[in-house]
Amino acid sequence: MEKLIFENRDTIRGRALFLGERLDLKTLETTDCLGTLPLVVSAGEQGCVVLFRYGAVVLYGLSPVEEASFLTYLKPLVLEPLDAPETEEVVLKQEPAGAGRVENGTIWLQSFSVGCLQIVADVLAKSVVLARYEVGTGKIFDQIEPFAESLQRTTRDERWAKELLRQLGTTISIQHKIVGRVEIVDKPDLLWDAPELERIYLRLENEYEIRERHLALERKLDLISSTAETVLDLLQHNTGLRVEWYVVILIVVEILLSFYDVFLQAKAT
Repeated sequence: MEKLIFENRDTIRGRALFLGERLDLKTLETTDCLGTLPLVVSAGEQGCVVLFRYGAVVLYGLSPVEEASFLTYLKPLVLEPLDAPETEEVVLKQEPAGAGRVENGTIWLQSFSVGCLQIVADVLAKSVVLARYEVGTGKIFDQIEPFAESLQRTTRDERWAKELLRQLGTTISIQHKIVGRVEIVDKPDLLWDAPELERIYLRLENEYEIRERHLALERKLDLISSTAETVLDLLQHNTGLRVEWYVVILIVVEILLSFYDVFLQAKAT
């Protein structure tokens, strides 16, 4: 039988945070944890925390003081911390008849079991990660748009090259993180051992529009990549043409000098 948490409560608060690019969980994995894949540990007097290696955490049932204390403890384990962590808050209610329903920031669950809390945490963690990268991609999109518009006028401004390469690198980095690390569209490994939780996972995934948001993000990233690559190709093409003209000019100059030498020699004789 799966372990229950918050047995004497029918309502708890949850808060998801995207703290940084990575979480070093080796230390916590050696402690007495409540669950694995993802890791669940006790926190505060009666709360718990679900932690993900890609930098997200979801806190359940912690008071503001307990939450601040745990985040302070966690700080040394956060690699490349974000200046302003992305957050999302929910209220969880225990009601077997309405399990999986989401309304106005409230999620109804069949029970406060470790598995249910892990499933909710998985969706919330993906949601805050997507929110972070949606904002970041929007900024890149705004920055790269002038480059696309300028193509209508000229493709000879080589000052773009360095900035475009930087934006292209950022775009590839985001794609690597959401696909390789976070595995946004993949179902959690927990469902292999607890298939009965798949129904609530699918409902939450649909409510938070995880797949739709991921698809929209991928389309923006692809457009940014293709725009940057097109402009860089044009700049490279222009550079190649200019080099060819330099070669032609040098050849012409060499021919003229040769004619001049022949003319001088003919004149001398």
